[in-house]
Amino acid sequence: MRTELVSEPGDAVLPNEDFASIGLPASGQGGSLVLLDGVTPPRDGTGCRHSVPWFTARLGGALAELTVSLQDVPLADLLSRAVSRTAGAHAKTCDLSHPRTPQATVVLARWSPESVEYLVLSDSALLVESPGGTVTALLDDRLARLPRSALATDALVDSTVRNKEGGFFTAAADPSVAVRAVTGTLPRAEVRALAALTDGATRWVEKFREGDWADCLALVRKEGPQALVDRVRALERADTDRVLLGRSKTHDDATVVYVEF
Repeated sequence: MRTELVSEPGDAVLPNEDFASIGLPASGQGGSLVLLDGVTPPRDGTGCRHSVPWFTARLGGALAELTVSLQDVPLADLLSRAVSRTAGAHAKTCDLSHPRTPQATVVLARWSPESVEYLVLSDSALLVESPGGTVTALLDDRLARLPRSALATDALVDSTVRNKEGGFFTAAADPSVAVRAVTGTLPRAEVRALAALTDGATRWVEKFREGDWADCLALVRKEGPQALVDRVRALERADTDRVLLGRSKTHDDATVVYVEF
């Protein structure tokens, strides 16, 4: 098995809000990956005394432990438990009902000799390659389907579509969000490789249109996750007129987790 993980902050002077891990149980049977992309908070606060990196470390750490130690529990249930555990760690000091309480996108995958389970919540991506080379992107595309008018301002997003029916969902303080995730199980024999990417890395496909998802996974396999991040950074620097980046930040935290069976 080949595993590789790269995570690079969008700004060298700011903390990386992503979280990633690969877990390989001591039994030698199976493993798991966890990928979180923390939601950058607004300038006017979140109702929480803790930072987004604090939140992603807590939630990611809980998921890394639970996906390995509770292998018979479905991933959605594990996400619910991890959200509850994390919320309990700061419920007495923070306003967890605030729409911008620390939150994150989530990608989980767990494999055994028989199957590969997956969970995707919000706009990070999980790419799955079959033994024949076909690449399938497992996505939660609710945010991408929203009209630009619904995303015009932070205030509008928070009041109308963030963690609301008809909008999009992220892992914050409500454990019931786990049922909103895209989930499924694939036969292990039908999976040759996995690649989990935060949206700072999916820019190569989704913003810069340098290739499709199959091209993206092929690049990661051939040159490694760092090569994908490096290419994204070069494209960001070259887009001086912001033709492709538009209103997006110039550089975003970019994380890639690659597993090849």
